[in-house]
Amino acid sequence: MTKRVFLFIAVNILVVVSISLTLNVLGLHSYLTEYGINYKALLIFCSFFGFLGAFISLAMSRFAAKTFMGVQVILPDEPMSHEEQFLLNTVYRFAQDCGITTMPEVGIYPSNEVNAFATGPGKNSALVAVSKGLLQRMDKKAIEGVLAHEMAHIANGDMVTMTLIQGIVNTFVMFFARIAAWVVANAIQGDKENRGVSYLMVSLLTFVFEIFLSILGSILVAFFSRIREYKADHIGAQLAGTQKMIYALECLKQTIKLIDPAQPSIASLKISGNSSKLMRLLATHPDLEDRIARLKNLE
Repeated sequence: MTKRVFLFIAVNILVVVSISLTLNVLGLHSYLTEYGINYKALLIFCSFFGFLGAFISLAMSRFAAKTFMGVQVILPDEPMSHEEQFLLNTVYRFAQDCGITTMPEVGIYPSNEVNAFATGPGKNSALVAVSKGLLQRMDKKAIEGVLAHEMAHIANGDMVTMTLIQGIVNTFVMFFARIAAWVVANAIQGDKENRGVSYLMVSLLTFVFEIFLSILGSILVAFFSRIREYKADHIGAQLAGTQKMIYALECLKQTIKLIDPAQPSIASLKISGNSSKLMRLLATHPDLEDRIARLKNLE
């Protein structure tokens, strides 16, 4: 999976579970009546907090990336290396070509893995980061292709699109988790007169079902992410040139097994080397060979 989407999904699950915990502690069960669940009220409840969780995750995405990945942002007004200047100039050039008015932050993070990602709540509040491993193992031509792909994600508004999709997934995760928790709790307890214990059991079961259903929901999010990757490749080819985009992907093929032991196998332009059916379902990026073939068809 990608760092960009992985961080978003991970933060989203934490946010949704935290919201649920807070709501249960505060005793906000407006959808529960003496006759059971008011499904209309539950759907409204879950829609509001499901989308709230997704947009909180989006708002935190840039901060989370800097914190968890240790991204060091390049400051334009301070002395920098030729390498850093090249990164800034390339990102800024692509940003102008995309009509982005506020230049993205550009950073480098400590990892031997060949990797890059873009994140942020909007086109004019984005972050593009590359790993030290990418800078060490790729030439400028390949790096341009990588940066063009990441800028395509920003220009295409992919984080907002994925947020809306995640909001829908959150809504149904919260909705069905509460229904399942209520059914199972009452089936286990049997005694519906002891509402205090029932609410506690429902709350605990809700957390379990939310985590489980969130993982299942990430399969759907990953599916849409793969679709966005093809689009980002296409736009990246327009920005940097089709040959540079193909060259970048071919370079990634050569480095796909170079995994930083300090970090899990999650990548931005590349995919995990795991070929199991489960990992293919959870993969946020299509197969590299397929992506390269599609780009060659553009020529």
